[in-house]
Amino acid sequence: MRKALQKRMEAQKYVWEGAIPLQIHLHESQVTTLPPPPPALILAPRIGYLPLLVPLIKPHFRSTLPPGVDTIWFEYRGLPLKWYIPTGVLFDLLCAEPERPWNITVHFRGYPGNVLIPCDGEDSVKWSFINSLKEAAYIINGNCKNVMNMSQSDQLELWHSVMNGNLEAYLRVSSKLKLATIEDEYTSLCSSKSQQGSGETDFTGQVKTGRVPVRLYVWGLSEDFDDLEDISQVDSWEKISYVNRPVEIHKEGKCFTLHDAMKNLLPEFFSDESLSDSKLAGVDFEDVQKIPSEDVSSNKVVEDRGQNAYEHREACYISSSAEIKLIRIQGIEPKLEIPFSWLVNNLLNPDHFLHICVCVKVPQ
Repeated sequence: MRKALQKRMEAQKYVWEGAIPLQIHLHESQVTTLPPPPPALILAPRIGYLPLLVPLIKPHFRSTLPPGVDTIWFEYRGLPLKWYIPTGVLFDLLCAEPERPWNITVHFRGYPGNVLIPCDGEDSVKWSFINSLKEAAYIINGNCKNVMNMSQSDQLELWHSVMNGNLEAYLRVSSKLKLATIEDEYTSLCSSKSQQGSGETDFTGQVKTGRVPVRLYVWGLSEDFDDLEDISQVDSWEKISYVNRPVEIHKEGKCFTLHDAMKNLLPEFFSDESLSDSKLAGVDFEDVQKIPSEDVSSNKVVEDRGQNAYEHREACYISSSAEIKLIRIQGIEPKLEIPFSWLVNNLLNPDHFLHICVCVKVPQ
């Protein structure tokens, strides 16, 4: 057991230390000096958020900005980047063929309010994070009282631990929230094999029931591809379906894998039955929130729905003949046979959601 916990801590450490090299360019329309300023080079934490980089970016470009009030936002190849999605998730989703450094553009004027919800800097990011934590707590425990009843000092320490990438401080505070973990089937299986070698009881595949908060980002493509570099660029959030859906782990006799979780999350992709037109309409955010009584929004347990209230409600076309081409979690492309419990216990974001990016080929 001690060895398993040590391994888990090592994996969490890798996640928290994960970073993406960014090369940030100032949009040409806001350059007022010659020569134009060089791009800013920043190592951005995967678990962080782009607005938290502003204190590093603004001094670099301050001398060349036009007069006016700052309304800072980022884009990648013309696509405004949603600030409440973790930086690592944005990278995994939008760079099928990983681009290093990741070249993105910063704007200090002309905030695209028709695409992005307002952001007032760190405070907006903090409350978006806290609201996600409330949602996760409700999914896991059936209520979010522990998050809502956090002391101001604990809440501040938790947020600063995320901002500063301090895993030790995060674990110290988050342990008070009593967000239950699930039994790691991979560890149990390895342990059972060791026991079998010494003539002891073998592994039965029994796993504690657990509800896992998952945020799924589904990118649908109509054209096929052989290499990741051939994938067309995401130029609109219209092409991304956002699915906020819990996965319930309760398997008897066999390991619950990523494949089982994906069947739970996206049954449209794994059904051989023909689908009606209504089912072909896509994964609509409003529909997937209508999970029975455990649904967060229907029970109104989250004081501020934050990003969910503004999420894009249309979705790309999804069909039973669609083919999953790529799954990416924390920059890793796991096999479908991997125990889902291992992914949950090792690759969660600090908001206690497992963020999964999925690329699918859908028929034209």
